[in-house]
Amino acid sequence: MSKITIKDFNQILTEELPWAKDNDMILETISNGEAKMRLPYHDRSTRPGGSISGPHMMMLADACMYAVVLSMIGKVKLAVTTNFNINFLRKPTESDLIAEGKIIKIGKRLAIMEVSILTSEENKLVAHATGTYSIPTKV
Repeated sequence: MSKITIKDFNQILTEELPWAKDNDMILETISNGEAKMRLPYHDRSTRPGGSISGPHMMMLADACMYAVVLSMIGKVKLAVTTNFNINFLRKPTESDLIAEGKIIKIGKRLAIMEVSILTSEENKLVAHATGTYSIPTKV
């Protein structure tokens, strides 16, 4: 069972992460160590050549990792990215992007996750990211 609800995480997106709100990003599902997020397609998210920009895919992947780590530790706002790697695999179609994240390993101080980004229409993998989050010590 997740230690944060969909409602609570979406509230963080809306109230504290303006870049997520500006792009209508939303958490769709969450469970202990897993999360699924959606980034709706917008013309403003494309780059020359018609592809969805890399920074938009990176933003989605990182937000999904944040949801994954909070699903395991609860509403700890100071959990932060310490490492991020992404591989862009193919040009996404003009559709929403879906990020499916899961935990690889979690310890006392670090959480390691991976995220697959797929197109909503074709369900094709367009990017794969891995990342590490630092978990603050309890005070």
